[in-house]
Amino acid sequence: MAAEDNVREERANEAQGAGGSKPGRNARRDDVAAPALGFTGMLRWGWTQLTTMRTALFLLMLLAVAAVPGSLFPQRAANEAAVTAYLENNPTSGEWLDRFQLFDVYSSIWFSAIYLLLFTSLIGCILPRTKKHAQAMRTPPPRTPVRLSRLPEHGTLAVRPAEGGTHDDGDAPASYEGRNAAMRRAAAVLKKRGYRVEERAAGDGQPVASVGAERGYLREVGNLVFHVSLVGILASVAVGGALGYNGQRILVEEESFVNTMVSYDSFSSGTAFSRDSLSPFSIVLDDFEVTYDRETKSSFGQQIGFDATVTTREPGGEAQQQSLRVNHPLRIGGASVYLVGNGYAPVVTVRDGNGDVAFSGPMPAVPQDSVFTSLMVLKVPDAQPEQLGFVGLFLPTAGEANGVGISLDPSPALPQLQLNSYTGDLGLDDGVPQNVYVLDTDEMTELNSRNLDAGGLVINPGDTAELPDGKGSISFDGLQRYVGLDIHHDPAKIPVLVFAALALGGLAVSLFTPRRRVWVKVATAEGAGRLTMEYGLLARGEDPRLTHEAAEISRQLSAAAAEDRPGAPGKDQE
Repeated sequence: MAAEDNVREERANEAQGAGGSKPGRNARRDDVAAPALGFTGMLRWGWTQLTTMRTALFLLMLLAVAAVPGSLFPQRAANEAAVTAYLENNPTSGEWLDRFQLFDVYSSIWFSAIYLLLFTSLIGCILPRTKKHAQAMRTPPPRTPVRLSRLPEHGTLAVRPAEGGTHDDGDAPASYEGRNAAMRRAAAVLKKRGYRVEERAAGDGQPVASVGAERGYLREVGNLVFHVSLVGILASVAVGGALGYNGQRILVEEESFVNTMVSYDSFSSGTAFSRDSLSPFSIVLDDFEVTYDRETKSSFGQQIGFDATVTTREPGGEAQQQSLRVNHPLRIGGASVYLVGNGYAPVVTVRDGNGDVAFSGPMPAVPQDSVFTSLMVLKVPDAQPEQLGFVGLFLPTAGEANGVGISLDPSPALPQLQLNSYTGDLGLDDGVPQNVYVLDTDEMTELNSRNLDAGGLVINPGDTAELPDGKGSISFDGLQRYVGLDIHHDPAKIPVLVFAALALGGLAVSLFTPRRRVWVKVATAEGAGRLTMEYGLLARGEDPRLTHEAAEISRQLSAAAAEDRPGAPGKDQE
């Protein structure tokens, strides 16, 4: 062990060098240590990494990936019933998915964290770039290079001093006048072409007059507008999600709806929503008409047109009759009302075993197919001495196939109710919420069905069917239409549209605005009374039209020089 220690010590001495010589290239220096960043330094380093454009792009991609589960799994905010059904059908995997908030993706902790980090990163990128660009716009163009011939585009023109100017005859003070006059003409040409120009006159110690010019600052302005608009879109979506609301309501003909929370069949809102912000407008469904295709054989009988006539009233306003159609929403009270569905609502009257009316009115039926074979569920908790329940089909145009009732057409040519009846406990008194379109028959006794001697109930309009054992009766009094309304309020809709338009505009400006620099030098040529004008162009980035710009500048400089030559025709002479 001692021998091994000696060997290691000798190798360390060789690495450091003998006799106090300088350490080798790979030698270890015990007296040099990297400084510790400390807590403040770590925070500064983390902020620097977060506010880089590379991090912002990565977070933007990560946000898009994080939104994918929202389209793969049902979301509670959109359809809580679908989430409940998924959990019942997949108890094991559904429990784990719920733990990771995959049924509440857009309000989950991890999605919100990515969203806030992206928001912070974009702001951290924009502020320093805005400050730097503001400084660049106040900074004069770079000084004129000594050799313009090294630039990608360059050229030389021979010019004469302007008429009445002093000819160059050396380095006398008066000899600078001709060069400065030519320099001013070149500056005027560049200004007309949109360049920001700085004139650098010839004088004592500066024999050459020159112009420095630069254009394309709008390129960075467009880039900044694009990124600011992205922040605006993110902020608007966040505000809209917090303050907006969305609700659904089934509205039967001649029925009214008032925009209050108790009037909705289902309702969801943002975290910062207040029920006091609801505008109490009202909507009455006056009439609903459907147009059927009666000409095309392949789609005969299909519904091709929907038109709901409604009467609306806003607080303090007069009643107005308006039309509501598919893809033509109604704008009222800051909300958009969409027509999303329709169906039939048979008007029925149910009498209980005591002969009293336990229910009377329209009962919406849910369409199941293209010919509007509709599911109908009716719960009558007020029936005495026992509660009643009905479940079955409503057929707009009743027919029969293989002993089973079917609908032959979606129009109400021969409407009919085919129902099963039950008596017993509906389970509504337990406080457990139920689906209105599902009848729980676990605690009920079946009175009518195809499997019983009493048979099922088949009721035509105007008929009344008696229930067995004196449990009551049900009558089919008439038929009405209903519509499904989706009421949506999103205060971020207009801001998102504005910021999206600004983002597209800023992106277009950033992509199609070239950044260029031009220098022009005016010096004395060989021979008395002659000057040379040398120009050079440089593009900051790719610019395929730089050659065309150089040719145009050369032409305009030549034209400007020719106008001021002795004997050249003036504007009045032309």
